[in-house]
Amino acid sequence: MTENERIKKDVISTLRQIYDPEIPVSVYDLGFIYDVAVEDGNVKIAMTLTVPGCPLRQMITQQVEQGIRAIEGVENVEVTLTFDPPWTPDRITEEGKKLLRSYGYKI
Repeated sequence: MTENERIKKDVISTLRQIYDPEIPVSVYDLGFIYDVAVEDGNVKIAMTLTVPGCPLRQMITQQVEQGIRAIEGVENVEVTLTFDPPWTPDRITEEGKKLLRSYGYKI
């Protein structure tokens, strides 16, 4: 495994530990993460939220950035919010759907 591959694996693991403050599911399993790119310690994340006007957007993006910065070997982090394509429940992972069902959500 290359260093870039290890960092990407650690980034995904970290993203699975950052939860939406309103829904007890990680930003990764909710399907908010569109792309994770790693090159020589530089990490670029393309992500979305359920709606563009989300009042918690700054808090969530800061948690993502801070979590990734704490990973060994990460030199720089760039988190870009995009709403194209818009988020839909179809993006939720099977693990996320399982968790949501356990909390009573119908998905």
